[in-house]
Amino acid sequence: MLQVLANRTYRHLFLAQVIALIGTGLATVALGLLAYELAGAEAGAVLGTALAIKMIAYVGVAPVAAAFAEQLPRRTMLVCLDLARAAVALFLPFVTEVWQVYVLIFVLQSASAAFTPTFQATVPDVLPNEKEYTRALSLSRLAYDLESVASPMLAAALLTVVSFHSLFVGTVIGFLASAALVVSVVLSSPKTSDRRGVYDRTTRGLRIYLATPRLRGLLALNLAVSAAGSMVIVNTVVLVQAEFGLTQRDTAVALAAFGVGSMIAALLLPRLLDNMPDRTAMLAGAVVLVAGLFVGVFVPRFALLLPLWLAIGVGYSLTQTPSGRLLRRSSSPEDRPALFAAQFALSHACWLITYSLAGWLGATVGLPATFSALGVIAAAAIFIATRLWPADDPEEIEHVHDDLAADHPHLADAERVGDGHRHSHVFVIDSHHPDWPNER
Repeated sequence: MLQVLANRTYRHLFLAQVIALIGTGLATVALGLLAYELAGAEAGAVLGTALAIKMIAYVGVAPVAAAFAEQLPRRTMLVCLDLARAAVALFLPFVTEVWQVYVLIFVLQSASAAFTPTFQATVPDVLPNEKEYTRALSLSRLAYDLESVASPMLAAALLTVVSFHSLFVGTVIGFLASAALVVSVVLSSPKTSDRRGVYDRTTRGLRIYLATPRLRGLLALNLAVSAAGSMVIVNTVVLVQAEFGLTQRDTAVALAAFGVGSMIAALLLPRLLDNMPDRTAMLAGAVVLVAGLFVGVFVPRFALLLPLWLAIGVGYSLTQTPSGRLLRRSSSPEDRPALFAAQFALSHACWLITYSLAGWLGATVGLPATFSALGVIAAAAIFIATRLWPADDPEEIEHVHDDLAADHPHLADAERVGDGHRHSHVFVIDSHHPDWPNER
């Protein structure tokens, strides 16, 4: 898997991602402490509102940012967004009111909503070979999982010698280092030859996404992933400390078990996807998630929760990690930022729904019923995915054009049939192919 780091451009981008993730992790710890300093016993409400603001920024800003991503050089855009995030982190230690936290969090997460999909859309151009790209996806998944473990440990170590305000300095350094690494490489910025209005650029990714059968299936699987993930993230502390009467340390151990499961799947995925279609692997992972949610109804003690969270972590990574391959396969290079932004927004819309359900149901009807409800949602999502994403999903599709002039360059290799022209090639939704062939 590590061979992919031999590519200098990808190596610098990967290091930029890891360093920025660690900086973000430090900020997450510091933000919790800042909320407690400002709001005391109401800190939970402050953090809950900050999380909602984050999701709203992710859902609303990403498609709009994608409209500008195709107008700017990608390297310039990524560096400017890293600098913007560093500037926000620099201001956070000096806030004195809760509303100031909300404003800065919205700006910070809006920059992240623009940065992340643009960054993700750049990697397929750097690594055009699918096997290399698959290994890059697994490395990225490992980076996210390791950050969730390493950042709190690093923050705890730093807090023994500095105040929590100083953790924001680590965040600033992380974003500046990320910007420096991006500056150090040359990135392509594919441009479309078509002139597009703001509305067309803003909605293009969503239109491509919803017009592509495999991506409609991916959207359903996003819901299954968020249903299981929300149960783990929102209710682990309730299960461990309220239901089992254990400690914060045990809560951390349970969350670590989930992360270990995700890392195991990420390590196995490259070899698995060399021999198995994405659809099969992702549906198998989603089935593991559903099974885990229903088994959770009957988990009586902590010792059994750990292997359950480990299994759900495996299913989580198995379902989620290959999504980048589907997005890459379903778009031309110039449309990738818009399509990755659509995935970013739609997947976080799923999380916004399931976060709320996991918290509200857990508080009102109890955890066994919450496991069952989220399990039903995930199972329904799998069924919908199998209906939307056909098992026969070739990349090259034979289709007929009846709306292009006979001398159009796109028809150079086409065969005349009736009033149209027929040919076959790797099919993606674009200006020449606004609809999927069998759905016209």
